[in-house]
Amino acid sequence: MPQVRVVAEDGEEFGVMDTRDAIRVAREKGMDLVEVAPNAEPPVCKIIDFGRFQYLAKKKANEAKKKQVVIVVKEVKFRPGTDEHDYSYRMKHARQWLQEGDKVKATIWFRGREMTHRELGARILDKLEKDLADISEVEMRPRMEGNQMFIFFGPKRHKGGAKSERPAAPKNDGGGQSGPPAPAAADEKPPA
Repeated sequence: MPQVRVVAEDGEEFGVMDTRDAIRVAREKGMDLVEVAPNAEPPVCKIIDFGRFQYLAKKKANEAKKKQVVIVVKEVKFRPGTDEHDYSYRMKHARQWLQEGDKVKATIWFRGREMTHRELGARILDKLEKDLADISEVEMRPRMEGNQMFIFFGPKRHKGGAKSERPAAPKNDGGGQSGPPAPAAADEKPPA
């Protein structure tokens, strides 16, 4: 490339100059000539300290990597005949993983004639969904794939403060109103 557009580290433009002259100017300043936009016409080069440039680029990449969130999917496996103790043990592990911010895949494994009693697996997954409802949200509803039925849980998005802000839904016992009465506005008169 016979000519390049030269830019200084602070953004000052030297304009288009011969490549050899640009290298000479960079050496006089004790810096390096680095090509930053090779596809431009003419190519753009910057006069910078290349070692420092590499160091800052590496540091920036490490900072971006630190801020990156790695989501892990952990799995708990059940069988249609899983007993209560085994169920509670696995449910506690799933709860712990969800509280740590991981996703959980709950799988029911059917073998042989168990395939005819899929409702047993569906009951276990429904129970698990109810037991984990306070800390998780269902990301994928229960579905069959081959001889497995599975469901995905993810941690609730609003951790901590959301519980105190959102009151529990009132239970409807069938008698009367479905919730508390709406507060009257300040300028309205109460009904007489």
